[in-house]
Amino acid sequence: MVLFSFIRTAGIRLNIYSFTLNRPFRSVGMCKELKTRVLRLSAQSSGDPTSQQQQQEWTELLSTTVKALKAGQVVAVPTDTIYGLACVAQNSVAVRRVYDIKGRNGDKPLAICVGEIQDIYRFCKVSVKEELLRDLLPGPVTLVLERSSTLNGDLNPFTKLIGVRVPDHPFMRRLCQMCGEPLALTSANVSAQTSSVAANEFEDLWPSLAVVVDGGPIGDKSRLGSTVVDLSVCSRYRIIRPGCALSATVQVLEGKYGLLEDPVNQ
Repeated sequence: MVLFSFIRTAGIRLNIYSFTLNRPFRSVGMCKELKTRVLRLSAQSSGDPTSQQQQQEWTELLSTTVKALKAGQVVAVPTDTIYGLACVAQNSVAVRRVYDIKGRNGDKPLAICVGEIQDIYRFCKVSVKEELLRDLLPGPVTLVLERSSTLNGDLNPFTKLIGVRVPDHPFMRRLCQMCGEPLALTSANVSAQTSSVAANEFEDLWPSLAVVVDGGPIGDKSRLGSTVVDLSVCSRYRIIRPGCALSATVQVLEGKYGLLEDPVNQ
């Protein structure tokens, strides 16, 4: 599979500041005054934090973001493809806030993000080999599978399918692990506008968010987002969005596992 190089949050300098809205916030159920915390990461090396100071900074960053998510708020986060908006998928009110912030049509689904491949089995009915999952994930791929009854029924209630990601990004994976729940994830931009590869590109959304994690510019500048592939039909695949890893994904699906492309795509 193709892996992309991104800024890692290993050695980090964490700068936190807040600002307060001076105008009412229109999103569902939010208080009239929302403080947005912008957490800036200055990466100094690759991998997970090693020194005691780095671990302390990492913990502070994650704790702040997890607290906001568990309070039902929406945050902005870097991933391995583009910046995203995230909330706890099992929180129906938070999910509605994401749609409100983006101005997104209610009939457009949100994907979920989990920290480990094993978590996929909690929220999806998997009909492919686990080895296939591990060949594609973690990585810039969204797999569309049949949803399980464990997943919040208010999330994409119009479909029995759900897109699921395990990003190749240490911060996002650790965040999901600490939350202990799937995160609903979508691009950090107003609906129909260009995806963001830097935090300042969606500054107009900051006042609507509880936390903005600024991980610096994302290495892949294509703005294509993840490759979205439907694996809900046994022995078949269907490309929903080509994304940034199309050729590598198809090579795995066809070359290694012999899956056939759905005739709808051909």
